[in-house]
Amino acid sequence: MSVASLRRAARESVAGLPREFWWLWTSTLVNRLGAFVATFMTLYLTVDRGYSASFAGLVVALHGLGGVVSSLGAGVMTDRLGRRPTMLAAQASTAFSVALLGFMEHPAAIAAVALLVGMTSNASRPAVQAMMADIVRPEDRVRAFALNYWAINLGFAVSATVAGFVAEYSYLAGFLGEAALTLLCAVLVYVKLPESRPERTAAERAAAEPETGLGTVLRDRRFMGVVGLSFLISLIFTQGSFGLPLAMGTGGFSTGDYGLVIAVNGVLIVLLQLPVTRFIEKGDPQKLLVVSALLAGYGFGLTAFAGSVWSMGLSVLVWTLAEIINSPTQMGLVARLSPLHGRGRYQGMYTMSWAVASLVAPLMAGFMIDRWGADWLWAAVAALGTVAAAGYWLLMRSLADSEEPASGSVVTASAAAVPAPATVTAVAPAVAPVSAATPDSVPAPAVAEA
Repeated sequence: MSVASLRRAARESVAGLPREFWWLWTSTLVNRLGAFVATFMTLYLTVDRGYSASFAGLVVALHGLGGVVSSLGAGVMTDRLGRRPTMLAAQASTAFSVALLGFMEHPAAIAAVALLVGMTSNASRPAVQAMMADIVRPEDRVRAFALNYWAINLGFAVSATVAGFVAEYSYLAGFLGEAALTLLCAVLVYVKLPESRPERTAAERAAAEPETGLGTVLRDRRFMGVVGLSFLISLIFTQGSFGLPLAMGTGGFSTGDYGLVIAVNGVLIVLLQLPVTRFIEKGDPQKLLVVSALLAGYGFGLTAFAGSVWSMGLSVLVWTLAEIINSPTQMGLVARLSPLHGRGRYQGMYTMSWAVASLVAPLMAGFMIDRWGADWLWAAVAALGTVAAAGYWLLMRSLADSEEPASGSVVTASAAAVPAPATVTAVAPAVAPVSAATPDSVPAPAVAEA
């Protein structure tokens, strides 16, 4: 491919997205440049503080529990108070709690503040994802989610490498650095991002349309199927933040070694996410999700045979390809199945699947490595990938069978990337696919409902 072709592909990847999206993208990048706690918590507790793998698993699990607690509450806040206030409150609170964690000495205090960090850091996710669905046209959402994921990993690639060496000298500096950059992220949101929550129309208010509640989300069986599969795939990917550093630490590798290995994940996503997304937009979502689950499970499974930094980097390459394919495809599907005035709650439920995985994965990894060794963990992860692949195949076949396109209609590539059923169980009026008339600029703020 020529340089001119690469430039043209890059322009097409970023063209047509609203200005507000790019400020949201920038805030995401800044936030991830400071990522430290989630990545290095395990090594901080086991290598620097000398705690056992089981205690480290407990603390990281409490961090995940905090995310579980805050996900649904943040989703409700996103719908009722708005996207912008929810993000500001979450990011300011995260900056404070991360800084506080760096000064904690007693094990109980470390565990308690880790729980608080998990609650605050996870609370902004439903608002970010709902705002992105608000301000980006339906046909551009897969591309927008891919670009946002690209920003996450661009920041992660830099922070993982730098923070790995910073941690060898001062973990406290890492905590304070994350707090400062999270606070800067909150400033960007306050200065540059207006509220985007869609306002109910006069017809909707006159019809006294009931508010989408959490019960509505739970009764949406196909959406909850997506949430369940998201939990399985998240349980696999979360091992990159807990199982992998723990296995490397017990195997005699240094924090710098782990920083270099995990940076492969971010660097590859930075290099490959945009070109691969062009393929994803035109591909069969069922095949993409099935292949991504298999690559994730068996990519981590290869870690059992890795005995050097280079071979571990090769296994990271395999499951990174799974991330590049899975994330934008799945997030586009979630946005498409979320009703206009219930996006916060739907995104909160989806976010909770990742939070629950963050709670379960450390306990799973700590227990299995302490009791049987790391090889059993990687075998279990490979099995989970196989189960997730089967689940995606069944789910996407069900969604395809339920579609009833108009006679003679043609499904576009972007629509194929995030197929929507003709009806959704229990929420048929609200979860019809968002029309192409959805504005590509930020809508006027709505009055918060009771």
